[in-house]
Amino acid sequence: MNLEVMLSIMNLKKKQLDSMNITSKCTVINQCGRNGIEKYKNFNIYSYDELGTANSRNRGLEHVTGDIILLCDDDVVYTENYEKIVIEEFENNKEADVIVFNVENPYRKKKKITEEKRLHIYNSLKYASYNIAFRRKKIKNKNIKFNTRFGPNANYKSGGDDTIFIVDCLKNKLKIYSSPKNIGKICGNESTWFKGYDEKYFFDRGALFTEISIRYRKLLILQHLLRHKEFLQDVKFFTALKNMLKGSNDYINKYKKGKKVL
Repeated sequence: MNLEVMLSIMNLKKKQLDSMNITSKCTVINQCGRNGIEKYKNFNIYSYDELGTANSRNRGLEHVTGDIILLCDDDVVYTENYEKIVIEEFENNKEADVIVFNVENPYRKKKKITEEKRLHIYNSLKYASYNIAFRRKKIKNKNIKFNTRFGPNANYKSGGDDTIFIVDCLKNKLKIYSSPKNIGKICGNESTWFKGYDEKYFFDRGALFTEISIRYRKLLILQHLLRHKEFLQDVKFFTALKNMLKGSNDYINKYKKGKKVL
């Protein structure tokens, strides 16, 4: 069993790669103003003249060949033994198709993973792309891709392509587990797309929960606001709710009319 890192980055400078402590094979998708392929140490670099993190990760899925794929953003620095940790976790859990790991992030207030357990729809919506590793063949066989309507440089910018990826794995009957093992740390700058909990943020989140489930979208929206009251410091509850419902209706009108309700 081998591990391959899949890194999404914009306007790559090779010295960035040297600082990330990536010791395994790595496929790099570099979004810039040109198209090309090059080799640098243990990195296979594919450059594309396009934007969007979901587009980048879908490109990566076309090129990776490893047994286990570890998603990576450009501000991650891995621990010395990350490769061994990830491989051993998959070897010790033959049922796991996807495993989410701890990655320290000073910019996001998230509870640390403290135990190994199976994840379901109700407890799997809080993980970022850099937490995720998966068995490549399981994802390929189910033809699971990243949703290009969500994420920076997409129509709905407040993240979500990683969340939808996890939900799509669950909808396709793949088994997802958490691991309390730490594999790295976020050492870059604060998010470039996040502008605060404003009208656009809540609008886009409403669209995200609608993609996850039309049937339960209102319940998902309500629980999101009730569980994350820190989002409501600068906006009133009903204003946030109104904007999330607007985003939900916008998404239905654009993409879900006539579709099966899930």
